[in-house]
Amino acid sequence: MCQSSRRNFIKSAAAAPAAAPLAAAAEARNAKNGARKPYRASGFAPAGAPVKISENLFLFEDTANVYIIRDGRRAILIDFGSGAVLNHLSALGISQVDWVIHTHHHRDQCQGDAKAAARGIPIAVPAHEHHLFDDAENFWRNRRVYHLYYVRNDFNTITENIPVARRLADYSTFRWNDKLDIFVLPTPGHTVGSITLIATIDGRKTAFTGDLIHSPGKIQNLYDTQINYGGAEGIDFGIYSLARLREQKPALLCPSHGGPMQDPDSAMATTIQRLIDYYRFQTGAAPTEANRPFAVSPHLVCNDQTTSTSYAIISNSGKAMFIDYGSASSSYFVNFERATPATDRMRFVEHSIDELKRSYSLKSIDVAMPSHMHDDHMNGFPHLARHHGTKIWCYENMVDIFQNPRGHNLGCILGEPFQVNRSFKHGERFRWEEFEFEVAHSPGHTEYQMALFVNIDGNRVAFTGDALFPNPRNDGSLRHNLVFRNHVENDSHLKSIRNLIAREPTMLAPGHGKPYPVDNAILTATEHKLRRQQQFFFDLLPEGQTDFGLDPSWVKLYPYQMLVKAGAEQTCEARVANYKSTPMKVEVALVAPAEWKVEPAVLKVDVPAKGHAHAPFTLRIPKDWAGASPRFAIAADVVCDGKYLGQITEAVVDVA
Repeated sequence: MCQSSRRNFIKSAAAAPAAAPLAAAAEARNAKNGARKPYRASGFAPAGAPVKISENLFLFEDTANVYIIRDGRRAILIDFGSGAVLNHLSALGISQVDWVIHTHHHRDQCQGDAKAAARGIPIAVPAHEHHLFDDAENFWRNRRVYHLYYVRNDFNTITENIPVARRLADYSTFRWNDKLDIFVLPTPGHTVGSITLIATIDGRKTAFTGDLIHSPGKIQNLYDTQINYGGAEGIDFGIYSLARLREQKPALLCPSHGGPMQDPDSAMATTIQRLIDYYRFQTGAAPTEANRPFAVSPHLVCNDQTTSTSYAIISNSGKAMFIDYGSASSSYFVNFERATPATDRMRFVEHSIDELKRSYSLKSIDVAMPSHMHDDHMNGFPHLARHHGTKIWCYENMVDIFQNPRGHNLGCILGEPFQVNRSFKHGERFRWEEFEFEVAHSPGHTEYQMALFVNIDGNRVAFTGDALFPNPRNDGSLRHNLVFRNHVENDSHLKSIRNLIAREPTMLAPGHGKPYPVDNAILTATEHKLRRQQQFFFDLLPEGQTDFGLDPSWVKLYPYQMLVKAGAEQTCEARVANYKSTPMKVEVALVAPAEWKVEPAVLKVDVPAKGHAHAPFTLRIPKDWAGASPRFAIAADVVCDGKYLGQITEAVVDVA
């Protein structure tokens, strides 16, 4: 591969964030829509005028409260309502609005945004709701109404696309006018992507809370808190969000409905308790806020109530190594995952760390290691790296998945790249603080999984991710799971169990549930069961084709999600796995848009026995080319050893 092609290939595979192509496509659609007549307006308008809260903070009551923060003749607006606030700014000495900033996507907050856009006022929105602004029309094309069990009130989304100038990332700081810093705190509850904006205004720490809270002990409505049929998910989120906001100690709460609250701590405490009582009444369960880690032994702390079990090995110095760090609870994971658009990453909200500091002498999170590559186990890793300076270490075959997630089509990939600081080979040993570790490749649940062995407080512990669990059948063996999209070979699970038998752990620390003791008898019984599974594979699949029948991606295109730009050259690879004991000759042709130039027209790959091979295609896209949609598929037509197999694999293309 030539040097320029390699640079383009790596750039495409590592493109970040994953939402970029959708944003570019949305901008193109918005530009096109600019020539189209907008929806007709009703002519309705709110009465009243802005009310002064403090010297430079005003409230205008519209379809939602609009807050005006003034700096001389300039201002920013928190939420926008119908846009009628623009008619009142000159009376406050304001001649320029620098930003409209939204707390969430509901129409009462933003139905007048087209007026702001027409005046060239940039609009900033919560990062995890941007598509409900800049891609709203596509949302409405795809929102299910029949068979309605996902009752989340994203129906309160605007009807026309609104251009988004900035996405407000959770835990980031928005700086305005080189003077005012606005902290973005994730506060799901009223909507899944809601944020609270916190800034010091006229000497007072002020929180603009959207519809998280209405007034002391009250929320705006209950129907917005229900995401799934019969659920109370938003109540759970609201409890957690209010608890985190309370820790920020604001002096003033400014909600979207209801009046400003001068005694925030009391208002939030009352609301939290009422929400907890209601949540327990409706569900019979404890809310996420009640989740607490516990000590397995003096240096090992576990939180099994998070969506995947997370572990903290805490050294005598107070440094921690985290093994896995996923969502705050299953409710957070399931509902955030469902709310995530196709090209974005799932939302993450920090948990457990303050409790580890308070109760377990944690001083810093030095290292985080994933048991495997699935997002429910490590979607907090980018947050740890960004906000806690944590180094990310992993097994060697996970590196490219984390750094180039667009490259792969595997189960449960996190849609955000992050840097890996160190990787390990099978059988490699290393020391961290006072602990000695050994890493072993542990395939089965996924090819991209490790087992991590260490002696802690007298136990020989194996962190095994989702490889093995206690078996509810009580048949003397452990339970395993099998997902073919994760990449499984006929002997994958056997490799995993034999690693354990050879290293003789006394305790397994699984990816879900609490740690549990093991002995050689249960491990040996599990090996016997997994040999039987392997025999089923041999018996059910064609002779000599077993691993081909387990792997849906033995031929694949890399990167799987391509980011292409009109007028540019794009490189991708055909990658082939050969599970046969003899070499294979494979021919691959891309089925791509006719206007693209594809070289070579047919790619010929010799694949060694029991080996892998890859070779590049070069794609040239005409400068004036535009796709029928911003996201589409191309296919690979394949001939193997002279037999035509057809279009057995594909890649997804995002047009920027």
